[in-house]
Amino acid sequence: MGYFKICWPLKWSLFYYVLSPWVLVSGQIRYSMPEELQMGAFVGNIADDLDLDVKELAARSFRIVSSPRKQYLDVNLDNGILYVKGEIDREQLCGSNPVCTLFLEAVIENPLTVYHFQVEILDVNDNAPRFPHNQFRLEISEVVAQGARFALESAQDPDVGSNSVQTYQLGDNEYFIIDIQSRRGDGKLPVLVLQRQLDREKETSHKLVLIAKDGGIPQKSGTAQIIVIVQDANDNAPVFQQSEYRTRLRENTPRGTLVIKLNATDLDDGANGEIVYSFSSHASSRVREMFSVDSRTGEIRVKGNLDAEENHVFEINLQATDKGSNAIPAYCEVLVDVIDTNDNAPEVILTSVFSPVSEDALPGTVVALFNVDDNDSGDNGQVHCQILSGSTFKLDSSLSNYYRLLTELRLDRENVSKYDVTIVCTDSGNPPLASKKLIRVEISDVNDNAPRFAHPSYTAYVTENNAIGSSIFSVTAFDPDVNQNSQLTYSILETWDQDLPVSAYVLINSETGVVYAQKTFDYEQMKGFQLYIQAQDSGTLPLSSNVSVDVIILDQNDNAPVITHPLPEYGSTAVETVSRFAEPGYLVAKVSATDADSGQNARLTYQILKATDTGLFTISADSGDIWTIRGVLDKDQRKQRLVVAVKDNGEPALSAILTIMISLEQSQSELLSEVDSLSDEAVWAPVTSFYLVIALGLISVIFLAILIILAIKVHKNRRGFDDRNSCCFVTRGRKANRSLQIPPNYVEVFGGDPLSQSYRYGTCSTSNSIKRDSMFRRTCSSPTVRNNVNAYPVRKEEILPVTNPASCRGIINSEVRNLSKPGGEQHFDSDTHQDINWWEREHKDSYIFHAISRPSSKSSLPCHQWFTYYIYCCSYFT
Repeated sequence: MGYFKICWPLKWSLFYYVLSPWVLVSGQIRYSMPEELQMGAFVGNIADDLDLDVKELAARSFRIVSSPRKQYLDVNLDNGILYVKGEIDREQLCGSNPVCTLFLEAVIENPLTVYHFQVEILDVNDNAPRFPHNQFRLEISEVVAQGARFALESAQDPDVGSNSVQTYQLGDNEYFIIDIQSRRGDGKLPVLVLQRQLDREKETSHKLVLIAKDGGIPQKSGTAQIIVIVQDANDNAPVFQQSEYRTRLRENTPRGTLVIKLNATDLDDGANGEIVYSFSSHASSRVREMFSVDSRTGEIRVKGNLDAEENHVFEINLQATDKGSNAIPAYCEVLVDVIDTNDNAPEVILTSVFSPVSEDALPGTVVALFNVDDNDSGDNGQVHCQILSGSTFKLDSSLSNYYRLLTELRLDRENVSKYDVTIVCTDSGNPPLASKKLIRVEISDVNDNAPRFAHPSYTAYVTENNAIGSSIFSVTAFDPDVNQNSQLTYSILETWDQDLPVSAYVLINSETGVVYAQKTFDYEQMKGFQLYIQAQDSGTLPLSSNVSVDVIILDQNDNAPVITHPLPEYGSTAVETVSRFAEPGYLVAKVSATDADSGQNARLTYQILKATDTGLFTISADSGDIWTIRGVLDKDQRKQRLVVAVKDNGEPALSAILTIMISLEQSQSELLSEVDSLSDEAVWAPVTSFYLVIALGLISVIFLAILIILAIKVHKNRRGFDDRNSCCFVTRGRKANRSLQIPPNYVEVFGGDPLSQSYRYGTCSTSNSIKRDSMFRRTCSSPTVRNNVNAYPVRKEEILPVTNPASCRGIINSEVRNLSKPGGEQHFDSDTHQDINWWEREHKDSYIFHAISRPSSKSSLPCHQWFTYYIYCCSYFT
């Protein structure tokens, strides 16, 4: 590869170039090489000449910049040798230019550097001179004087310098010699000179051999035959006013434009004075293609398209001959300077593009490298480039004839993922021409964005009793990055709720963000919990963000109502007792229930499903209070059965059912004796019931007799009643929900539980009932007792003698009247409630109890204590 073969005669001419293959010209490397070298021939070691490390050439992408024309040279990256890549023909490459030089650039990256170097193509004598025609014909008058000169067509040799035509020789003859005339440059023109007078009578024609030789080694030559025809005399030749003319034309001059009009004169008359203009033999073929001459008028006009980039000057050789015999031509030369116009737009050649560019690239990063070429000259070839729009990039023209596209601002792929940078290059012509080059710059992603949720927090609603593994919620996060930087993974951060980790409640699909239940939720045990979901991308340095999710557990109607009052005594049956003297609107009992659900699922409605007499009792749908609709009639059955349903408002609705057995009684004895026999479900042995009735009857008779005796005894010592100082009872408590009509001598409220809204009271007789007054007259306490009334059951040791029973009646009448008023208040304080509890503990089979007032004096026994003592005795013996 480092060697090439040439012919032996060329070795001495190339000896200098082999020894010195390159020189440094104006800071650039210049190589010299002969043309026609074989493929792969050595030109020079460019790596050593540029002081580059051969091992880094491939890694740094060292290369020869391609040109629009054929690439003749290349570099071997293994050894840094510049070698011939394609066949080089100097004549085809540079034409007749004496110096043929290739101007090349080499580019290396990391860092980016451009090297300029030249390769001079040396001519090799590979072409022999050739004449345009193998034979020339000349007509010369015999009267032509000795020394007359006749221009001949010159031989053409594509080679230059010493390898071009150097001399002409003429074959041996008696009449003519050859003279060599030098022209501009190195050109030589053959001129045939008449050395001896011609004599047509002796010889009508002469055949000469013209030889053209070059100066190459070995020397090459070409021949042509000249036939000279001797004619009769025409003794005056045309004459031009000057031998050389000069004019200027723009390269965009249209065809047919007049260049110049020649005017030659001939002193002869007739045909010998008529002048014919034509191109002389010295006119080149290029001139004949671009111009035309009018043979009659001598006008020279533009024939082809002038291009200053190809030929900036034309040399037109013309001749003028008359029409006479033995005409002698006259010659002149017209020089046409072609003025350049701005007819070539700049050409942008993209050398390198470094795309994609990382979005974290610093300002000043090289994105692309390109050069600009304009075939025009002068100001028309001066080019300036700029970016069409935008300020993200900038151009740097510090490199000769090269531009670098650099980043000017920080890049953000999430805002702009790619840029179409339009480069506009404009020359300085008038009008200026411009060309555009689009460079697409892709921006590569960097993981600089954390995932983002659509909302700062979420609320999820899940109905209790859900299925395990069911989807309850989903979250979605967005990451503006791409590829793996935007691939998100969801997870639940480990937190604790009710002594359990959140992971025990839910799990999340790491890919989709769907949250699934790990257990079945119970609203009654847990109303909700909070979890934190994390979204993390898959970047090299992963980024993440968190969001809170409040999980709200919705209630489901999965709990039926539970009746808390009255409590059933026998199975699902509760018992209540109502006096037959109860008026319409009398509060019989209160049904209370609870529901573990919430909202509409816990909203309870009470209703009577079944009743022995549907027209006797009603129930409040909201409160559960059972009231009498009308008064109790004698025809009404003694035992009334009510089936009460408590239903919630859920979907579907759930309910609970309670059966209440209500016993209608007429007297105190019936109240006491029948209290435990009200339920249909209670089964009493007949014998036991019989003995119990007998025992109660005997006890009642005995106690009644004792009371009568005591009443008579007390009556003897009776004093007048003081309404302000005596009372049988004073009640305190909550307001009744309805206005009750209470008989004047009987106040009672049924109920067997502290939660019940009804209580049973016993009262002293009024003046309207003399028999009962004589049995229950008692002396009330002092005025201070009115403000400190307590209700409690009286034990045996608390029974005191009765004094002043007359004072009780007025107070009784007064208190009963107060209780009988609509909206009257019933009072029942805490002490009363405690004593009632004691009474229930001692007598759990009885639902009848009395509220009594404590006496203010130990010397007398109030009337109400006698009645309490009576009740106690009955209970004791029972």
